[in-house]
Parts: sequence; structure tokens; C-alpha cells
Amino acid sequence: MSSVDLPADELTAEAERVLRICTACMYCDGLCPVFPAIDNTHQFKLSDLNYLANLCHNCKGCWYACQYTPPHPFAVNLPATLAAVRQRSYRDYLWPRWLGRAFRSPAVGIAATVGFVVLATLAIVLMCTPPAALFGADDREGAFYRVVPWSIMAGAAGASLLWAMACIALATVRFWRDIAPDVPKRAMLRAVAPALRDIVTLRHLGGGGPGCNDVGERTSQQRRWAHHVMVAGFAGTVLSTATAAIYHHALGVAAPYPLTSLPVLLGLVGGVAMLAGIGGLLGLEFRADKEPSDPREVRLNVAFLVLLALVTLSGVAVLALRGTAAMGLLLTGHLGLVFGFFLVLPFSKAVHAPFRAAALLRAAAEKAAARPRGKPDRG
Repeated sequence: MSSVDLPADELTAEAERVLRICTACMYCDGLCPVFPAIDNTHQFKLSDLNYLANLCHNCKGCWYACQYTPPHPFAVNLPATLAAVRQRSYRDYLWPRWLGRAFRSPAVGIAATVGFVVLATLAIVLMCTPPAALFGADDREGAFYRVVPWSIMAGAAGASLLWAMACIALATVRFWRDIAPDVPKRAMLRAVAPALRDIVTLRHLGGGGPGCNDVGERTSQQRRWAHHVMVAGFAGTVLSTATAAIYHHALGVAAPYPLTSLPVLLGLVGGVAMLAGIGGLLGLEFRADKEPSDPREVRLNVAFLVLLALVTLSGVAVLALRGTAAMGLLLTGHLGLVFGFFLVLPFSKAVHAPFRAAALLRAAAEKAAARPRGKPDRG
């Protein structure tokens, strides 16, 4: 039986078995932060397994370097094993706990929730918005808010986003309390800067330098750069929203804005960049070697990326067609996707970001505690 199909207790035992073999071998030391973290460790608590699973960046370099992978009798498959533990950790630390059931079939849960929210949004708008506003071409100031009033638009988006942020924050706190290292406070403070560097640069998606083994034995930096492009695009859309808020509240100018305005330009450029990054990541998911992967993690990744692409595409479509008769329905669909996206964030791939950040902070703290004071960190 593959490790990804094992019951919880057997998965824990399998992860411990594989990690003990890795600790004894350490051939892959230098490929990623997992191996320095397990050096000279022979007993692993469940919290340690959760920490190591989230510290793993799934570069798969160890799979291609390992001499004990199947058909060797040891049958070591560290990437798939840690991926399965990682999926379980998302579910186990989730708040509220009943949402954990969604992680058993994440793609289905995401599709069902978002589909329901989009249909509900469309139904409400169809019932409450005059047909002339919903189906007519209108490029005048405030046209968006004649379809959906600003107070409802902002209130629903704000409430769903706050829900997601609260759930993810509480899950991350629970995770951190479980994995927090027993190191001096000074070491923890010294760890913040290197941890932030690793988080921002995605250094460990470099697979020890040459890149990840996303597609066969050949290494590349594609996944790292696709992440960077997607995040940069997301930053552009956030700036677009922020500048639109300034236009609306400080300057008294309501959307839609001219094509050459800052909110529209930032939104279009950010949206295109996001789609480019998402496309790159989806391409890697579909081309990747399946043996060192957890099928459930792949489905979770794809579901999140497809949903993010739909949100982005619908937003770009609203900007591009805001002066046409299609604007009303496009805006309604986009808002439904945004509301649904926020609602499913707590049981989507989004949780991997704070969990991995917490794991990187622990790794940096343990490294800082072990390093003599004043000695430089060489990586």
C-alpha cells in the first residue's frame, strides 16, 4: 500500500520509518532544509513529523537522488510520505475543526462551496437589481454600484475575508504551538531575518541550488519563478483595490475608472501576471512525475489554482468589458467567485503559506541556537 493511502497511525509509522532511514544515510543533506533538521535525530514525535512535512518544499530532489526508492526493499518515498503527512496536518490543525472534513475531498468541497455561492449571488442580484442596470451598457461613474450597492459588495467581501483570515490565523497558531522550538528568546529573534529571507525569496524551491525536479530528473527554477510571478501579480491586484479605495473614499470618484487610470492599469497588469504564474504552476502539476507525489495534494493544488484563475479571469473580464452590456453579469459572477474564494480559503492550499512560514521560522531558530554567537550564517 502506498503511504498516501495509509490510515493515520500507519502513516505516522511509515513517516518515522522513512525518516530514520534518511537520518542514517544523509546522502541528500544539502538538497533542502529537511535534512539538516533531521540530522542525528532518531525519534520523531507527531509534532516533529508535521513540522518536517511543512518544512519540505516538495522539490522532489531527494526522490531522484535516493538509492533506496522502489524497487529497493526499503521503498523510501520521502516526498510522497511527507506530502501525505502535510495534508493531514492541514486537516488536524484546521479551525473550526468540523471544516477538516473538507480536506478529505478538497476539490469537491471547494467546487461545491464556490458553485453554491456563485449561484446564490446570481440569484440575489437577479431578484434585486433592475434589468436595465444588470443587462444594460453603462460606463458612467458608479455603474458597478447600480448592479450591486457598494455597501453590500464591500460588506460581503469583508465578512468572508475576515472569516478566512481568522480561521487560517487560528490554525497557524495551533500549528505553531505544537511545533515551536525550545530555544532561547535571543535565538528566536536572530531567526526572524533569515526566515523572512527564505520565505520571500522561496530559496528552498531551488532544490539546493539548481532547482526542483518537478518534471523528471531534470532540474529547473520554473516553479520558483512561477510562484514569484503569481505573487507579484497578486500584489498588483491588491494595489489596484487599494488605489480604487482611495479614488472612491478620498477623491469621491466611483468606479468604473478609465482604462488609463491607476486602479485599472494595476488590475490588468496584476491579473495578467497572476494568470501567467498560475498557468506555469498548473503546467508543472500536469507534467510532474506522479510517483513521488500525493494525489490528494495534487488535487488540492489544482483546485486552488483553477479557482484563483477563475477569480482573476473574471476580474480582468470586468475591467475589459466594463462599458458593455455584459458588465452586469460579469461583475456579479466575479463577486460570487470572490466571496466563494474567501470562504474556502481555510480548507484550500492557502494554508500551506503560513504553515511553511512557521516551519521555516523554527528551522532558522534551531540553526541560530546551534550557531555560535557572531558566526555568520552561510545558508
